[in-house]
Amino acid sequence: MGYHQLTYRERYLIGKHKSRGESVRTIARMLHRSPSTISRELRRNADSSDGYYRVDKADRYARARRWRSRQGTQFERPGGTGARADGAQVEPGADQPAAAQAGAAKYWNDHDLPVAEGRQGGRRLAMAEDEAAEQALPQGLPSDGSPRQDGRKTPISQRPARVEQRREFGHWEGDTVMGKDGRHCLLTLVERMTRWVQIIKLPARQAVEVKKALAREIRKGVLKMKSLTLDNGTEFHGFRQMQDEFGIEVYFAQPYHSWERGTNENTNGLIRQYLPKGMCFKEVTQRHCDKIERELNDRPRKVLGFDTPNEAYAIECCT
Repeated sequence: MGYHQLTYRERYLIGKHKSRGESVRTIARMLHRSPSTISRELRRNADSSDGYYRVDKADRYARARRWRSRQGTQFERPGGTGARADGAQVEPGADQPAAAQAGAAKYWNDHDLPVAEGRQGGRRLAMAEDEAAEQALPQGLPSDGSPRQDGRKTPISQRPARVEQRREFGHWEGDTVMGKDGRHCLLTLVERMTRWVQIIKLPARQAVEVKKALAREIRKGVLKMKSLTLDNGTEFHGFRQMQDEFGIEVYFAQPYHSWERGTNENTNGLIRQYLPKGMCFKEVTQRHCDKIERELNDRPRKVLGFDTPNEAYAIECCT
């Protein structure tokens, strides 16, 4: 059997179990790798300053080593400002997202998801996520322009502290991600405590379609929902029926304050690794959405102590 490079996920698990004092052989058995592979990884890619194994630096060292052996290919130079093989400049700290978006457009087809840069980029971005990133998102405008005001809406300022501080499971944020033509879109829902995401392809960006999709998932028992925080898009004007039918508290962010739904905005950014801006969603199917969803929910997150959203959601949902 040929040797396969360690993935970023495997490096996270190596670091996680090594910090718990697990032996090389124990880690190797868990990852179905040879002990020599784990030992070599710890020896070659530990932090040169203190010998401690840090996954971000370990991955950077490994990528740098691969880049040096593959100069002239499509792989980007790791770290710092550089140029990819196609001549595009890569800014410091933004090389993975940029490569992911370029790769997604290049590798997309109607039967599979973007690969290579897109997946690795999303993995790097998701695992580096922390609370500060979610709270410091830049200001953005709602995709539907200036939303109409509705005095019956409950503003986000009235959201209880237990929701704001993520002390209780079952509080969600929702938004839509638009395709190039402005007609085809996705409904994205993220549970605030566990970062578990659900992605639903909508036939149209309309309140009736949003309500139908939410009702369907709630009745199936997929979404354990106590509250939902939304933006002011017209597609969410059916919130009153959701409150009455399912007893869900619905809150609305202030107009043009996308950072107030930071968890959802951050997750939408990860989804854009696979479905970049400027891409038409006409050929995107629910199967594609499910596959992206599985990838995102199976990524270890720093903010979750390197557990995955799937693991965190299962604990909260089923106990």
